[in-house]
Amino acid sequence: MKTKAAVLWGPNQDWQVEEVELGDPVAGEVQVRLAASGLCHSDEHVRVGDLPMVEPGDWPFIGGHEGAGVVTKVGPGVTSVQEGDHVVLGFIPSCGRCPSCATGHQNLCDFGALLLTGRGIADGTNRIHVGGKPASPMCLLGTFSPYVTVHESAAIKILDDIPLEKAALVGCGVTTGWGSSVYAGGVKPGDTVVVVGCGGIGQNAVQGARMAGARYIVAVDPVPFKREFAKSMGATHSYASMAEALEPLTEITWGRGADVVVISVGRIRGEHIEEAVALSAKGGTTVVTGMGSLTETDVQLNLFMFTMQQKRLQGAIFGGANPRYDIPNLLRHYMEGALKLDELVTRTYKLEEINQGYADMNSGANIRGLVLFDDADY
Repeated sequence: MKTKAAVLWGPNQDWQVEEVELGDPVAGEVQVRLAASGLCHSDEHVRVGDLPMVEPGDWPFIGGHEGAGVVTKVGPGVTSVQEGDHVVLGFIPSCGRCPSCATGHQNLCDFGALLLTGRGIADGTNRIHVGGKPASPMCLLGTFSPYVTVHESAAIKILDDIPLEKAALVGCGVTTGWGSSVYAGGVKPGDTVVVVGCGGIGQNAVQGARMAGARYIVAVDPVPFKREFAKSMGATHSYASMAEALEPLTEITWGRGADVVVISVGRIRGEHIEEAVALSAKGGTTVVTGMGSLTETDVQLNLFMFTMQQKRLQGAIFGGANPRYDIPNLLRHYMEGALKLDELVTRTYKLEEINQGYADMNSGANIRGLVLFDDADY
């Protein structure tokens, strides 16, 4: 079928909305008509070259990996969803059979090894073409388009009465941030938590810490708007930098420091690590959720203090969450009023306004921008 999508033809270029050819689902795949797609920073990492999702010569690239919609077609052998079902697309597919899935780590599913290839899990071919040329969709989803054809393992059924435009947010940012506190950080009642970087992921790390029962939640971000917003999510204190937060954090914890520090800045650098670890208590955990360049390998860390104070540095993808359990579970919390989703959407955009959406994100004006699709897009 012919539809449209936001396309990149190379790094550091603007998104272009173009006509694309989307293939029908083969065995094990489904087609979904999307209601909305979130503007996540990871797609910006691809645009500026931090995350090389495609090799030279493999462009064009179709962006987007946060989406929710209605199943319109199913391929042979699909059993978990049917036409008419409402689904959230998990940017990490989960097969349910590999060692990671079988031990409760769906976010580390072996299917994840295929995410950077741009080629479908089912048969290794491209499902979307632009001008006759194969295109690589972000995380094998490409939700910057009103229609997607994806593997069944990425489509997670949800209840029909959940607003799809809000459900899209839990496909990546909400669950990643929430899980960074709850799972990767292991926040417990009474803990002190510091969240460094309060964009779409950081705000949900604040929510996760609040829901886990943290006593103090310290939000760190240079943008005043984001610091104030973090307080509405549950932050008890806020500061413009980690250096500014150090003294008051020491005071409120009687010299101990934070039990958990979550680094969720838009672009992480090596020097962020030691500064964040220094905020943590003896035996404390620093969770690295923010993404940097694939080519950066240098990290600053005081190894003596790291050893002597038995601190922990924890990487996190999708916050350590399990897509098939946590996406429906978080939406249940939303419907019961415990998890805030409506408030996270600062602005909505048409697909044709996607460059403005990312400009707003980069300027610090948005917590989360959201592309909404309507009848004119289908």
